Amino acid sequence: MKLSIIVPVHNMAGGNKLRFCLESLVNQTISDYEIIAVDDASTDDSLAILREYESNYPWKFKVIALYENVKQGGARNRGMEAAKGTWIGFVDSDDWIAPDMYEKLLHKAQQTGADVVGCDYSMTDTQSMKPGKLMPNNTLAQTGVLDREKYKLLVMNPGSMVIKVYRKEVIDAHHLRFPEKTFYEDNCASPIWMLHFTHFEKVEEPLYYYYQHDLSTVHAISMEKCEARLLMGKRLIEEAKKYGFYKPYKQEFEFAFSKLYYMNTLFTYMLGMKRPKVAFLRLIADGMRQEFPDFQENIYYQREFDAEQKKLAAMHMKSPTQFLIYFKLLYFYRNITGKNRK
Repeated sequence: MKLSIIVPVHNMAGGNKLRFCLESLVNQTISDYEIIAVDDASTDDSLAILREYESNYPWKFKVIALYENVKQGGARNRGMEAAKGTWIGFVDSDDWIAPDMYEKLLHKAQQTGADVVGCDYSMTDTQSMKPGKLMPNNTLAQTGVLDREKYKLLVMNPGSMVIKVYRKEVIDAHHLRFPEKTFYEDNCASPIWMLHFTHFEKVEEPLYYYYQHDLSTVHAISMEKCEARLLMGKRLIEEAKKYGFYKPYKQEFEFAFSKLYYMNTLFTYMLGMKRPKVAFLRLIADGMRQEFPDFQENIYYQREFDAEQKKLAAMHMKSPTQFLIYFKLLYFYRNITGKNRK
């Protein structure tokens, strides 16, 4: 079998989300593939919908029902254990894909000999095949036979995992898996996975549709999700050390950690939580000092973040209390003057 598409599912029956996703999967233009839908202990009608598709497409649709919620990473892991395809692809159950997405990705792999192939995605809030906002993912500078310079770029910006196909023999050889029972598992897995592959290519088209809705992870900010970012940052460094990637790419991992663990968490927390706490802000600062005390001197950090972000980060590292007061006053002023709505 050429391809296994793994779809983790948790409570996506509402709003036609799950059906719209599955329709795009069962109607792919390739023929030799399987869809492995893993129901992650859903409490709505998701499992019933999956069973319906399994009944209608028994030759290519398989359902795995989990009775403990292991979140997206755990569901993907169970799917990989059952996969029979030469290639592995991942699709989130509230998103959908172009009819020829996998045909184009696999054709690119056959043409080039790549062991991982990606594309771009379209961000949309409408369930249709009409292109939304184009979101380029990965750059051509990262593609080709992978060397030290390309690996550096991939550590810092590995790109999304749902827009790629991965050769399964590489996954199996290194027993690549996702963190379980947590959010943002891709943030840890994606750079580590890319360092195991040897040739990356890209189709320059938005073939994946990323659905923006009120229940999507990026819109629903919670304390649990902020804590998950911290956990995945630490896990990223642990995995890098375990596989021997940390020392040769220390500067790149320092930047990746400062982006995931620190900057993304800090500003997401401040903008998304109604009552941010000094204690959590202090926890973030202490974690940075413990792992990378000199992260603000990192050349990538200096280059990638703007002056205001760096100013706010420096204030936070010096005094979480002062930062909290300043940040709230700053955004209060911007809200009443309309400057946040530009």
